[in-house]
Amino acid sequence: MTKIKKIAVFTSGGDAPGMNAAIRAVVRAAIYNKLEVVGIYRGYQGMIEGDFIELKSTNVGGIIQKGGTILLSARSEEFRTKEGREKAYNQLINHGINAVVAIGGDGTFTGARIFTDEYDIPFIGIPGTIDNDLYGTDSTIGYDTALNTVIEAVDKIRDTACAHQRLFFIEVMGRDAGFLALRSAIATGAEAVLIPEVDLKPKDLKQHIEQGRTRNTGGNIVIVAEGDKYGGAFEVAEKVKDDFKNYSIRISVLGHIQRGGSPTCYDRVLASRLGVAAVDAILDDQQSIMVGLMNNDIVHVPFNKTIKNKKKIKPQLYDLVDILSI
Repeated sequence: MTKIKKIAVFTSGGDAPGMNAAIRAVVRAAIYNKLEVVGIYRGYQGMIEGDFIELKSTNVGGIIQKGGTILLSARSEEFRTKEGREKAYNQLINHGINAVVAIGGDGTFTGARIFTDEYDIPFIGIPGTIDNDLYGTDSTIGYDTALNTVIEAVDKIRDTACAHQRLFFIEVMGRDAGFLALRSAIATGAEAVLIPEVDLKPKDLKQHIEQGRTRNTGGNIVIVAEGDKYGGAFEVAEKVKDDFKNYSIRISVLGHIQRGGSPTCYDRVLASRLGVAAVDAILDDQQSIMVGLMNNDIVHVPFNKTIKNKKKIKPQLYDLVDILSI
């Protein structure tokens, strides 16, 4: 294998709080190990176009607390083509880059796996997505921050729900996974939650809401994952409105507020650990793997596994919503 002298780092896909902390960790761990570091702007598209910048320790000072990503993010249709990947490879070779750290989700890792199958430049992945839907890691960068953002928003909405005796359907992100919705439902004391992994029909919501009504809380909260099979909050509310004629129904879609903001302590530490682990993996001649965290230990998961395997919801967590809504 080529001796590693210079590495690159980029962010791709949806931004997540803590990506900057991960960039910082990669850069400083690389410098600590006497490696040069290049940042790639705009993900795979920037790789194709050669939109690179040399990164020193000073470039990543004061960014650990910032949301978003200083390297920007973009999706690249061109990278899906063999011609696009060849352009990206030539750019990496022309800049003397021996290995790449990719921070993102399964789309990012899918691109990295295909690229490493075609070319001899190792890629190491760092899981960065608020959805927490990547197999092989207990938590992804940005998930904890997004959870806390959702909790703060729902707590405020509940104040209004109680004051006006309203039923709120609150839609949260997560794409086709319900991790964000489920944990936020538990943490906010929601009366019910709809997630893609569990087939709770909208018509069955009435029982859950009536249970909440017996406590005379005055307001009720239903958390809806955006990827639920019955639709988002607007669609679900429309399906059940005739069952709740005694309620004033309101809908809130939290949207992209969940992706922004300063990362929590947990996400900053997680990003720092994974950033250093990614550089260690490169120096250990690893390639085509994701560095993750399982039971608080760093693990290496092949891209094939993290892409092909579906991360599962724990049934015990879903049962908590039922138990605690009594």
